[in-house]
Amino acid sequence: PPHGGDGARAKLPAMTALLLSLAYLVGALPLGYWLARRRGVDLRTASPYTLGLESALRRLGLGLLLLSFLLDFLKGYLPLLLGRALGLDLAGLLALGVAVYLGHLYPLFFRDPWPLRAKGAGVLLGILSGLPLPPALGLVPVALGLVLYALTGYASLAALGLPLGLLGATLFGGFGLAERLSALALFLLALWRYKENLGRVLEGTEPKLGDPLPLPSEKQVVCAFLIHPLTVEDFWQSPRFRWLRPLVRLGLLKQEWIERLAERFRPMKVGEVRGVRTADGREVLCHLISAPLLPHQIKAKPELAVRRAIQGARLAKELGATVVGLGAFWSVVGEKGKRVQEAVPGIEVTNGGAYTAGTVRAAIPKILAHCAQSGKDLKGATAAVVGANGVVAFGIARQIAPLVGRLILVGRDLERLKRAAESLRKNLERKGEAPEILATTEIAAIREADLVFTATSDPNPVIYPEHVKPGAWIYDEGVPPDVHPSVREVPGVRVTPGGVVRLPGEARATLDLHFGAPDQVPACLAETMILAAEEAFDRKSLGGEVRAENVQFFVERAEALGFRVVE
Repeated sequence: PPHGGDGARAKLPAMTALLLSLAYLVGALPLGYWLARRRGVDLRTASPYTLGLESALRRLGLGLLLLSFLLDFLKGYLPLLLGRALGLDLAGLLALGVAVYLGHLYPLFFRDPWPLRAKGAGVLLGILSGLPLPPALGLVPVALGLVLYALTGYASLAALGLPLGLLGATLFGGFGLAERLSALALFLLALWRYKENLGRVLEGTEPKLGDPLPLPSEKQVVCAFLIHPLTVEDFWQSPRFRWLRPLVRLGLLKQEWIERLAERFRPMKVGEVRGVRTADGREVLCHLISAPLLPHQIKAKPELAVRRAIQGARLAKELGATVVGLGAFWSVVGEKGKRVQEAVPGIEVTNGGAYTAGTVRAAIPKILAHCAQSGKDLKGATAAVVGANGVVAFGIARQIAPLVGRLILVGRDLERLKRAAESLRKNLERKGEAPEILATTEIAAIREADLVFTATSDPNPVIYPEHVKPGAWIYDEGVPPDVHPSVREVPGVRVTPGGVVRLPGEARATLDLHFGAPDQVPACLAETMILAAEEAFDRKSLGGEVRAENVQFFVERAEALGFRVVE
């Protein structure tokens, strides 16, 4: 009857809305997570969210992995089966599929960190199985997935082939706009979810099924190191971002847009340090993890920086690392790593301060000896330490103070610097070795110095030609460098980079870490490797204090394992 038909049509949108909500809720159920927890498996160290099919198989086992996959398949299949029973057309069923997958990826009723789950290959296959496609078209997504896997060996590309094949089937199979838009939405969701895998494929670090999984063993040590770009140019080192570079150069993308977008990215693996082999024959694999925040963003948004550092430590744990090091500006966030360690107790966290101080301690006598050999009278010389409010820089000040005639301490907190200078002066007076000590916030004061040691956490250079005396020797421990490149043009000035370590074996980083050569890394990264190799976790560097016995430990063990300070 006409009235009955109108009523049915009126009820259809309401029923569709109810089914979409139900599909989302079903998709949001973390069934695999609950299953693994009941079996006593910690998904923080076994999550296919980060590690892919190969590692999930190795860590979860075949039976648990297949059961988890089946549950995901049913999450995708059953809502569509219900929709078909209630008479939804293909457009409505595809919308249900999008809702299921969206719920699986982003369950709103779970707080961050969400219970980790697979990227949804099983859900996607369940959705495809629930669609009433003609057999010829229904086989296209599965066939494309199998072809991609056969050609590349990457399970992630095979999974992406499912929604891509569905999109192709709707585009060329004579379907309407609604079906095409839903298939496009499903593909874009999968593409976004698999972006980390695609990035690793481009960088050559995505494992294939059958590849050995990096896990700590007697012969292999696994650690991780958290890095960040120093400038926008560093974004383009990763192939996953390199395609944006022409758009920036053409002015189609502004730097502030890139920075704003970077704040939305969670930490990701962007490279590795490979080929490190210690003197006793062990291999050290280091995963390079980046949350792409620039130095000024880390300083301006400390809570965001702490959150990203914590997420980076969790990712390091999922990758099988026993230790994660905080590099560059990450080393000062969260009370110099303390909050990160408290939030992620399942992995050791270090800011690398001890071995950094050790490399400085080892280098200073050689620098002073070179100065003496060149005819400089150290007792009559003036030395300056820039960044003296920091632990590393003030450690340098303590070491060189007895050897020079005058010492200039430059820092940002004048009152605290004056107190530290007075304490240092009193200690030296008791030994009869006290030089004249000046505390100041003015960088121009170092113009009087014959020797300059600098170790700040400033994102930009702080020392320029007008600050430097001709013939001065400068030891730059800053990361990024504190000394502007133009300083090298000042007559007689010698600039030596500090805290750089050459790794043992045939080591190379897959990214340019800006330390001169592929086998040269910052001392804080080397400390991370040494901690992992020695399992001396009580020696890790956290907070602002660096114990002298830990500094000596890293100097000795680095020498024994084959790490060499670059002079």
